[in-house]
Amino acid sequence: MRTFFLILFLVLLLAFGRGDNTAAGWPLHFGFGRIATTKEIAALNISIRPDGKGLPAGSGTVREGRAIYLMKCAACHGSTGVEGPQARLVAPMGDTTRAKAIGNYWPYATTLFDYTRRAMPYNAPGSLSAGEVYSLTAFLLYANKIIDSEKVINAASLPQVVMPAKKFFVTDDRRGGPEIR
Repeated sequence: MRTFFLILFLVLLLAFGRGDNTAAGWPLHFGFGRIATTKEIAALNISIRPDGKGLPAGSGTVREGRAIYLMKCAACHGSTGVEGPQARLVAPMGDTTRAKAIGNYWPYATTLFDYTRRAMPYNAPGSLSAGEVYSLTAFLLYANKIIDSEKVINAASLPQVVMPAKKFFVTDDRRGGPEIR
């Protein structure tokens, strides 16, 4: 069987060349699509680092976040973030359910913002404004007993939030394999 695949590979290699698609009759361009503009690429470059670099302008409060949560999140995560049917969001440090949630597992508050902005709500990912995401982040941090109810969350204050689980994460300092730094 192994010999069959080796022979098949060699036949295909001879028929189609070693990456020179024009020799096999393939065009260099298929005539559809176009090169993305710098502006289009920048619009999709929305990564947020743990130190807050990349956070957009805007702000949000717990009060605003609670209202947005009930409208756009409660159907999947429950009215308080613990009922489901989807992932549990609220489990403050010390919670005995052993569920991995924002309050007892996530190492950076900026990750919460980044994930929410990219992937939520499930039926319309990426549809939330920066202010809505800041407000939802504030509400979820409050629900997990990480910030108080009066805290305003924005690009300056969010990276300053210390997540309770951060101390349990270990930096990957392995050497000797393919390294991405």
